Amino acid sequence: MFRSSIAATVVSGLGILSLGTTAAHAAGPSGLIAHRAVYDLELKDASDRSGIAGMFGRMVYEFDGSDCTGFTTNFRFVTKIDTGDSTRVSDQQTTTFEDLGKRIFRFETKSYTDSQLDKDVRGAAVEDQKGIKVDLTQPHSKQVEVIESRFPTEHMLDIIHNAKLGKNFFEAQVFDGSDDGDKPLLATTVVGKEQTPAKDDPDAEKAGAFASKTFWPVTVAYFNEKSTGDAMPVYRMSFKLYENGITRDLTMDYGDFVLTGKLTKLEVLDTKACQ
Repeated sequence: MFRSSIAATVVSGLGILSLGTTAAHAAGPSGLIAHRAVYDLELKDASDRSGIAGMFGRMVYEFDGSDCTGFTTNFRFVTKIDTGDSTRVSDQQTTTFEDLGKRIFRFETKSYTDSQLDKDVRGAAVEDQKGIKVDLTQPHSKQVEVIESRFPTEHMLDIIHNAKLGKNFFEAQVFDGSDDGDKPLLATTVVGKEQTPAKDDPDAEKAGAFASKTFWPVTVAYFNEKSTGDAMPVYRMSFKLYENGITRDLTMDYGDFVLTGKLTKLEVLDTKACQ
């Protein structure tokens, strides 16, 4: 799934289509399908050091486009955080575009606390002879060179490819424009054996036509790019991954606290096939 899954929003009114086996499910050579997924978030665990007494929210993840036109991701992650003394609402909004053929990646992330803008990071990255060249336009204009890295959709395809091969562990540098947009993260991925959803799995039912399809349990841990030895990850995400790129049953571990994300709505978006 997505490294940018560090933010989301409570939204309503998303119409959900019946997930039949229609042309709307068409996928290009990559096998990924356009979709909008809504996840309800709950606090699973929090240490005393976190200062969090309670936390809940919603994440909306929209993946659209095609192999020939490029893929656009709109991601929003909103949580209400209770510290015991006060509450605050954190809202992160991310938009990215990725061209798999040209290896171009554009990104913009806005972070809000109680509706006040805290951070706005924008830029574009492209492959060059040295690795990845990043042009940042916000909050300041600058250029940086980072080591050869995979972009988010490429990394998702790498996970699916390795899962099909039965390769259950691999590492990759991943650049997704997160944080200050000027460095990649080292992603270590563990892929479990392909499974069929249990009959009493309520989360699977929300996957509509895909409810009975097989999936892989996946865990991705993200480390600072130069981490070595027994370094602690920046954060860790576990999820159930379908071959078409849809994910469910999320667990997001940020060290001091852990969130779960349950798929509550899924809409497959109509995408024109490449000519």
